[in-house]
Amino acid sequence: MTDRHWLYRPHNWPRLWQWGGVILLLTVIAEIFVDMKPKFGFSDWFAFYAVFGFASCLVMVVFAKWLGNWVKRPQDYYDDNPPIAGTDRTAAGQPLASSPESPLKPGTDKAPGSGRPRGRP
Repeated sequence: MTDRHWLYRPHNWPRLWQWGGVILLLTVIAEIFVDMKPKFGFSDWFAFYAVFGFASCLVMVVFAKWLGNWVKRPQDYYDDNPPIAGTDRTAAGQPLASSPESPLKPGTDKAPGSGRPRGRP
């Protein structure tokens, strides 16, 4: 028996989608039997609130993606030795890890022979 919660088990995912679809369908069908008392002319359309809710969610997701890309910082934003634009050296004069002069192995942030990251006290 796995200790994962039942919502995270892959064999339950199709069932969750089916039940979610049934619930959404029942709410749209319920609109036939419920008097909605619209405040605006367009809110009297059939399934208006379902379509409006879906469109609002879609707009929020697209806006969040755009906002995330807009405020994202580079991976080395908080480094102590930022690279100098147009060169392969940092402000402290050390070669960048991507430079052929760098003593760092590709994919690492540690200087050879030291147990601590390069550029840190």
